[in-house]
Amino acid sequence: MNTSAMSEERELLINPVVGENVIHNTKTITDIRSLTSSVLGVAAGILGLESLMGFAFYLVGSFFVSVLMLFLLANGQSKHYFRGSADIWTHEVFGTTCLSSFVLTWTLFYNLVRA
Repeated sequence: MNTSAMSEERELLINPVVGENVIHNTKTITDIRSLTSSVLGVAAGILGLESLMGFAFYLVGSFFVSVLMLFLLANGQSKHYFRGSADIWTHEVFGTTCLSSFVLTWTLFYNLVRA
């Protein structure tokens, strides 16, 4: 057997997280957060939340989504699917895509309901 293949096999036995799988899992989190941030924005706009209450709603909703992802997608063990255990809690919560889509849908639906 090739020595590089043996070293890769030993690395996988020591550290069983595969890079391609981590990238796929991170992309899945990004997709879920993008969708749920828009849904949270719609809900905040329909509820008529303003200012800090709207952002608090986003943080609580993001925490709830993180808990659901931890138990439904990662079976309660995020370290087996991600490089760091904090990735499932913090990845893309304050990212430009998710936060801006939350604010966009929040203001859109707030103005549609109040118009």
